Amino acid sequence: MITVVGVGADGWDGLPPAARQAISEAAVLVGSARQLDLVPGTGARKVRWPSPLLPSLPGLVSEPGTCVLASGDPMFFGIGATLARTVGPENLRILPHPSSLSLACARLAWPVEDTPVVSLVGRPLDALRAAVLPGRRLLVLTADGQGPVQVAELLREHGYGASVLHVLSRLGSAEESRVTGLAAAWEAKGEELNVVAVECVADQGTVPLPLVPGLPDDAFEHDGQLTKREVRAVSLARLAPLPGQSLWDVGAGAGSVAIEWMRTHPSCRAVAVESRQDRAARIARNAAALGVPGLRVVTGRAPEALEGLPTPSAVFVGGGATVPGLLETCWAALPRGGRLVANAVTLESESVLTGWYGRHGGDLVRLSVSRAAPVGGFTGWRSMMPVTIWTATKESRT
Repeated sequence: MITVVGVGADGWDGLPPAARQAISEAAVLVGSARQLDLVPGTGARKVRWPSPLLPSLPGLVSEPGTCVLASGDPMFFGIGATLARTVGPENLRILPHPSSLSLACARLAWPVEDTPVVSLVGRPLDALRAAVLPGRRLLVLTADGQGPVQVAELLREHGYGASVLHVLSRLGSAEESRVTGLAAAWEAKGEELNVVAVECVADQGTVPLPLVPGLPDDAFEHDGQLTKREVRAVSLARLAPLPGQSLWDVGAGAGSVAIEWMRTHPSCRAVAVESRQDRAARIARNAAALGVPGLRVVTGRAPEALEGLPTPSAVFVGGGATVPGLLETCWAALPRGGRLVANAVTLESESVLTGWYGRHGGDLVRLSVSRAAPVGGFTGWRSMMPVTIWTATKESRT
């Protein structure tokens, strides 16, 4: 059994009796240099976390009498979740301490349950973009003292320079501090241990992007190879993303479907498969600009490029239904209950989808969209090419 003890910035003095006892009785103490320095000498052998951590983790915690020191609550953006995946939750005894995030909410009188958290520790700064919305309050975990400056720069670039920043440092210690200011004028670095609290305020003229599917087409950089807004909204509704699920976006073009899938929930994952290198690079830029830099982009031609990808919960085929073996490969990759949505704009690809509909059932619809456009000095309807959408859920018998 491995004991994991959460330690605050106040160190030994802030620990309850059970946590002190666990540390005192440990044969091995594992933690960062800062955490190890916060507890007195107990006779235990002290081991610092190596870098990289994950390959060495099983060996580090295998000795009897091991106690792991963590910052604050080990299960809130801490080492506890990693240990649970590595050794199993049944082998852990966790003694939490109030996290810096809980302490930040306490200092600001913000309800914890209503305050989203974005961690930038080991993650791209662009991950913050999707969470920044008018009137929202956020807590941002940064990696170092440069974090507040980077957060302020992103807010200014994103059209939220009017936002209020509170940088709270060394929470829970005698040296605790708080600095408040506007993102538009922020220049000061923070201390190494800080939490950035953001009150999001949009600048005049900033148009917020919603989290529901169907972003404007001009939200994406593209060369015309883009699933248009109305068709994209319907396709995503039929893909039906759920938290924690994963998508293959095959023939991704600008990556719009994969990006909007990931924007529905922070735990959603996606792989965008695109044969052209220039479009693959564009997908990555779009993903970063729209707050989902974790989108995986695979450059290659399907179905060959699909080999070895993680099992998808759903697959979107925006084009290429006539490519030999493509739909067969996508269908075979889906688990029971997985969803396939394929779009067609040509008679040939529509014929293929009609055949699959006949064999596997599901739902087949044709979507026609017209947009108002100038006709001389007047306005008329300009029709887009009709799109046929086939949707099917894989059952065990198929």
